[in-house]
Amino acid sequence: MTSQVSSPAEQADEAVLGEQRKTAGAKDVRRLDRVIIRFAGDSGDGMQLTGDRFTSETASFGNDLSTLPNFPAEIRAPAGTLPGVSSFQLHFADHDILTPGDAPNVLVAMNPAALKANIGDLPRGAEVIVNTDEFTKRAMQKVGYDTSPLEDGSLDGYHLHPVPLTTLTVEALKEFDLSRKEAERSKNMFALGLLSWMYHRPTEGTERFLKTKFAKKPDIAAANIAAFRAGWNFGETTEDFAVSYEVAPAATAFPPGIYRNISGNLALSYGLIAASRQADLPLYLGSYPITPASDILHELSKHKNFGVRTFQAEDEIAGIGAALGAAFGGSLAVTTTSGPGVALKSETIGLAVSLELPLLVVDIQRGGPSTGLPTKTEQADLLQAMFGRNGEAPVPIVAPRTPADCFDAALEAARIALTYRTPVFLLSDGYLANGSEPWRIPDLEELPDLRVQFAQGPNHTLDDGTEVFWPYKRDPQTLARPWAIPGTPGLEHRIGGIEKEDGTGNISYAPANHDFMVRTRQAKVDGIEVPDLGVDDPHEARTLVLGWGSTYGPITAAVRRLRRAGESIAQAHLRHLNPFPKNLGAVLERYDKVVIPEMNLGQLATLIRAKYLVDARSYTQVNGMPFKAEQLATALKEAIDG
Repeated sequence: MTSQVSSPAEQADEAVLGEQRKTAGAKDVRRLDRVIIRFAGDSGDGMQLTGDRFTSETASFGNDLSTLPNFPAEIRAPAGTLPGVSSFQLHFADHDILTPGDAPNVLVAMNPAALKANIGDLPRGAEVIVNTDEFTKRAMQKVGYDTSPLEDGSLDGYHLHPVPLTTLTVEALKEFDLSRKEAERSKNMFALGLLSWMYHRPTEGTERFLKTKFAKKPDIAAANIAAFRAGWNFGETTEDFAVSYEVAPAATAFPPGIYRNISGNLALSYGLIAASRQADLPLYLGSYPITPASDILHELSKHKNFGVRTFQAEDEIAGIGAALGAAFGGSLAVTTTSGPGVALKSETIGLAVSLELPLLVVDIQRGGPSTGLPTKTEQADLLQAMFGRNGEAPVPIVAPRTPADCFDAALEAARIALTYRTPVFLLSDGYLANGSEPWRIPDLEELPDLRVQFAQGPNHTLDDGTEVFWPYKRDPQTLARPWAIPGTPGLEHRIGGIEKEDGTGNISYAPANHDFMVRTRQAKVDGIEVPDLGVDDPHEARTLVLGWGSTYGPITAAVRRLRRAGESIAQAHLRHLNPFPKNLGAVLERYDKVVIPEMNLGQLATLIRAKYLVDARSYTQVNGMPFKAEQLATALKEAIDG
C-alpha cells in the first residue's frame, strides 16, 4: 500500500476522510492525536491478518504507525488456552511515533484466554471489546475464570463493550451457502469492520485485498466482505458505540514522497535486491527455513525477474555452503537464519573469512539458547556474531534500528562485503522483522553505487619478469584481495580453508606467515570506513544512553519523555558494531555516566567496557518482548539522579 504525502491542507481535503465523516452521521466524533489498539484471540482467529489489514489502511490514510505482532511459540496450541493467544498491537498517530506503544487504549478480545492474557496491560479507562459468544463456562474455566469477568465487576474500571461477534457474523452471512463453522471464520472481518468504523479507516483497500486473496473462491471473498461491512454497519447503528474517533494524517511527520507500510523482513529483502542491482551482480540466497527469518526466503523467491536465485537447502550448513559457492562464482551471496542456525553455519563463516569472499549472513535474532523462544525477540547474538568462530576470524557487524531501516542496513552490509571482500553479519531481530512502519520509497539516485571490478588478468610480476595472478595481493587502501571469477583464463588459483601464503595464496604453515595473515585480516576489518557516531545532545548532558539495533524506538521515546519533563540526557545509537565508529571513544569520554539498554544480559556493555575502559551501566531485559518507553524512562531517570 503506497500513499503520496502532500501538504496538511491537501491531506485534510482527502475524499476518504470527508466521506467517512458523513458516514458517522449524528454520532459523536472525537479527535485524538494517537491510539494504541490490540487485537487478540486464538492463533486460528486471524488476528495477524486483521491487524495487518487495519495497519495497511492506516498507512494509506497517512498516519505514522508502529506495530507489534506477537505470535504463540507453538505451531497450533490447544484452542482457548493462554499459550495459544495471538495478538497484534498497532500504535498510530497524527505525529511522529517510535514504538508500538506501552499500553493499549483498545483491546479486542475474541475469547476468555485473549482477555486474561492481555487485560493486565491495559490502563484504567481503556475500551474492551469482547466476543461474548466465546465466554462459555467451559472456555472460562479453561483459563482459570471461576466467574464470568463480564459480570463479576472485575472489568468495572474499563469501558466494556460486550458484542456477540460470532452470532452477528453468522447472521450476516446466512444468505451464503456456508456451514456455521465456515461462517464463524469471518468473525475477524466483522471485528475489523467495527474497528474501521470506530476510527474512520478507509475500507476500499481491504475489500480489494479480500477479492484478490480469495479470487479462486469468490463465494468466500463475498462472505468476508459481507462480514466486514456488517461490522461497519453494526458500529454505525448500535447504541453501545455512541462515539467514533478521528486520528488525522501525520502530515508534518514525513518529508514529501511516496510512502508504503513495510515490515522489517520485507524491507531487508528489498534492500538485498536493491544492493544486487546497484552492484550489477546476481543475488543468490542459500537458506534453510527458520523463524523469524523465513519470510526473507519467501519474499526473495518471488523476484526471479531481478536476477534473484533462491535455494532452500536441506539444512543450515548446506544453505551457507551454497551461498559461499555463489560468492566464489561472482554473485552477491546471502544466507539467512536465526541464532541456532548461526551456530551451525559458524565453520563456513570461518571459511569465508579465510577465503576473503563477500557474503552476507543475515541473523534475525530470537530468544535462546538452543531452540529457545522461536517467535519472541531478543538481541542476544551479538557476542556470537563477534566471536563465535574458531581462531581469529573477525567479521564486520551491522544492525538496523527500525523496520524501515532494514532496507538501508542491507545496502550498507553489502557495501562493506563487496568493498572489503569479507563476510558481514546483519543483525536484525524478531521485533524488527515482524513489526512495520511507513517507509519512504527512495529515488534511484539516492542509492549507492556498489559496482565492483573483477580481476581481469595477471596482477604481479615475478623477479624473472613473468606476469602471474596472485589471489592474495591486496588493495593498499582496503586490504581487499582481488575477486577472480572461476573460469577466467590466467586466473587459476588455490582455494580452501588451510592458511594461505601472503600474496600467492599457496598453502603455508610458516609461523611468521600465519601471524602476518591473522593480523592482516584483522587490520582489514579494523580499517573499514564507517560514519562517525552522531550524538543527540541539545543541552550538554552528563548522562549518555547508548543503544544498538531495535532498542532505538523505545530509547528515543524514553529520551523524549525525560526531556519534556525537564531532564537533560544525551542519546547515541550504533549501527556499526564491528568495527565501532572511530569517534566512539571520544564520545564516551564526554559523559560522566553511560547507560546501555539491551535485550540481553549486557553484551554491548561488555564490549564497551573492555575496549574503552568505560564504566558503562547495563539495563537489560530478556522476556521476549521489546522495552516499553515508560520502563526505560524510569530507569534512565534513576541513572541521571544516581
